[in-house]
Amino acid sequence: MAVIVKVPEKNLWSEICKDFDSRRPPFRDDDEQSVRTEYVDFDPSKHNPVFYGKMHEKVLADADPALDIDPATSHPACAGFAFTEKPPASPPPPPPDAPNKDKCSPREYLEHYIFPWLLPAIEDMLRQAKKEKCLERKRTKFNALDYLTETLYKKNPLHKDRENVTLEEIPFVKEWLKDHPRPPLPLSLIWTEDEATQIIQNYWRGFLVRKDPEVQELRQWQREWREETGGIQDKVSQFWDKKMPGWDTPTPNASEDQLNKEEGNAPITVKSPSQQT
Repeated sequence: MAVIVKVPEKNLWSEICKDFDSRRPPFRDDDEQSVRTEYVDFDPSKHNPVFYGKMHEKVLADADPALDIDPATSHPACAGFAFTEKPPASPPPPPPDAPNKDKCSPREYLEHYIFPWLLPAIEDMLRQAKKEKCLERKRTKFNALDYLTETLYKKNPLHKDRENVTLEEIPFVKEWLKDHPRPPLPLSLIWTEDEATQIIQNYWRGFLVRKDPEVQELRQWQREWREETGGIQDKVSQFWDKKMPGWDTPTPNASEDQLNKEEGNAPITVKSPSQQT
């Protein structure tokens, strides 16, 4: 019975990612595997480690080749084999010239002007997301879009003075945040694991100290003392109001009092010479 299978169409994004991955260098510091190798024909169950990484061919001989092997200079497993070094890998072809961005097709524009900058930024973003443990937790303070925006803004080849610019200092980000302010992040996302651990331990130690009976008795006495001595100024004022009513009334100025007691105290006026005649 024949089965008709529909072949899926090629995805442009998948092809670009595959081509970008093929251009990566064979060794990277951040790879999980410490060593990558292109020798796929090595199998420890069939070959001896002395064959690893070398081109070899078995040579037919009438005599026993093991008789000509000197263990001081060669391994006995090499008997009957000829070895040669692998030829150096040919350098990759130079990249094609970028087409005119005003006349090229959308695919060419993406391949030559968008993806060469976007794919490395996405790779850095995924590496940073792994450090922030985004793949282990449901909620983190890491924002992938913010990281991509800041990375692409800093690495713009037309501007060389943006290495120390933060996300909040980018002009268009400032304008956006003016109209769309963000709520503050909760402390559960701001604190690191060490900071949260220290705060929880400090609170727990304080709870154990406050739970002690002697400390409870001291705190009860302090509470009662604050209630008794609270509003001491009001109590002093009420006491003096009963003993000496009007004691807090301000007294008039002595000079004014003396002027009021003098007879014929009239206001002094100054007249012009014309009015005096």
